[in-house]
Amino acid sequence: MPVRIRAGVMLRAALVVVCTVLLFGGPPDEQRISIYSPVANYSLTVVPREGRNYVGLLELLEPLGSVTAKAEKQTWKLRFNNVDAQFTAGQNRARIHGQDADLPARFLMENDRGLIPVDAVTALLPYFLGFPVLYHPESRRLFIGQSGTTYTTQFNAANPPKLVLNFSAPVNPTIATEPGSLRMVFSRDPLVASGPPTVSFNGKAISSASFEENNGAAIITIGGNAPLMASFGNDGRTITIAPAPSLPPQAAASQPAAPANSPTAAATPPAPPPTGPSAATTLPAARTFALIDASHGGTESGATFSETLIEKDITLALARRIRQELVAKGMVATLVRDSDATMTNDQRAGMTNAMHPAIYIAVHAAADGKGTRIYTALLPAVPLPSAAFVPWEQAQAASLPTSQAVASGLAIEFAKTVSARTLTAPLHPLCNLTVPAIAIEIAPRNGKIDDLSAEDYQQQVAAGIATVLVGMKDKLGAPQ
Repeated sequence: MPVRIRAGVMLRAALVVVCTVLLFGGPPDEQRISIYSPVANYSLTVVPREGRNYVGLLELLEPLGSVTAKAEKQTWKLRFNNVDAQFTAGQNRARIHGQDADLPARFLMENDRGLIPVDAVTALLPYFLGFPVLYHPESRRLFIGQSGTTYTTQFNAANPPKLVLNFSAPVNPTIATEPGSLRMVFSRDPLVASGPPTVSFNGKAISSASFEENNGAAIITIGGNAPLMASFGNDGRTITIAPAPSLPPQAAASQPAAPANSPTAAATPPAPPPTGPSAATTLPAARTFALIDASHGGTESGATFSETLIEKDITLALARRIRQELVAKGMVATLVRDSDATMTNDQRAGMTNAMHPAIYIAVHAAADGKGTRIYTALLPAVPLPSAAFVPWEQAQAASLPTSQAVASGLAIEFAKTVSARTLTAPLHPLCNLTVPAIAIEIAPRNGKIDDLSAEDYQQQVAAGIATVLVGMKDKLGAPQ
């Protein structure tokens, strides 16, 4: 899981050090098996042994119930709920719940860890669970007690064309683009094929949608001859694919370029393109009042709070609620990322400075403490230059008083229902933004980690943010 280091009161997301592989994900060449069940969806590393793929049996059963294991010389004993099992190292047979169970290959013990062949899961798990399971051996995807998430495709050849994918349950894929295609990888979602592997469309910008399974994941690839972007709707049950609009000429022309020999960075430098698509990576026609940034995303998952709670998912869900509350109050609100996309801090800053919203809000989550923490930028204690271009690390200077006023207003509002603190820290991208900017970090309200994903808690926070921002819209210079 990620290790996050706090320097003083610095926001946890200010510095992230990844020391181990997350529950889902890992090196591209790492072999994995994914398990989908009503209790938990999770993924495990597969290890090659004796010409076969093996997986840890304790790790396989642990998310599904109460399990213990003990090694005694060459014997490995396991208890899952009320089922006892005994395995012997090097043997092809086990004793489970008083019955003999055959294995397709030898049972292995390594450092008191019991390993079974991956292709034995369909034979062994029914002994422990009491019902059959469905296994896709080619992709190593195991379905327990559920038939999976299905989807339909609807293609609209209008100008611009769009492809709408409707899912039977919320999904949250990792999205990547490359010339001629958009690729969605569903590692944590039990997505199954819902028709032919490839569907063709009568369009050039969007020409096909193909489904495949590989290495513990389902993959949908959208083909076409134009750069594509994905946006989410219906609480994650709908993904709309459309050609990515280009930056309006007047917006691009409004960004002055720094002289080639300038020793300092402009406050609005061009940022490299994001590695994943987002519905908000292009400028809307009307000026955005609030730009909401769900921290982390894609390959940068933030903190892992439990097997099912990952920071990047919590922040995206909360960001969507904030947008919904603001839109309901008549304000234009946009998300920096509306998908599981990877973006650097400089990319977030470049996009924000180009859009020039009335307020920027970064959303984070933490396990320690209670309630909310509202951050504003702590800038270097050096005088600003008199030149037209300010240093990148001090771009927030002119907007800082307004940012602090917003933070104070939020703290007063949140104190009515949950605890709230205002803090300063040298955070990115806050320091690099030319508009009023704050970061909000939510912690459990009652000390329980599940609070972070509780709908009523997230809704309470989102409603409080919207109330304060709308009340300050004149001070923020909201567009009419």
